[in-house]
Amino acid sequence: MFSLFNPVLLVGLLSCGGENSGSSASDSGATSGLTGMLPIIIMLALMIGMFLLMSIPQRKREKKVKEMLASIKPGDRVRTIGGIYGTVTNVKDDVVTISVGPDKARLVFARGAIATIEDAPVEATIDGDVRDVK
Repeated sequence: MFSLFNPVLLVGLLSCGGENSGSSASDSGATSGLTGMLPIIIMLALMIGMFLLMSIPQRKREKKVKEMLASIKPGDRVRTIGGIYGTVTNVKDDVVTISVGPDKARLVFARGAIATIEDAPVEATIDGDVRDVK
């Protein structure tokens, strides 16, 4: 009777060419060596593929962020990584000065602290109203 846990069958399945079935010893060694390397080659190919799939989009995002930070100029409406909205008043090297609120309070940030350049020319007042910036 055929059983999946038959010890004779398991030994036959687990032995990797223990007996030569008519082929020479050198052919058997080369074939089993290549067969033994196949899972490693497939694993390496998958790891390289995953690395490329993850790194290429990340590089594109980083390039867009660098371009955005390099294009900051006075008069741009920006949002910082802390969520502060303001208007750029001065840019020097790695330092950006932003005027915030109706009193035009000036805050100084590192250029890397700018999250986005906003398109909407609006500003919130102390009352909570939103008005256009002129």
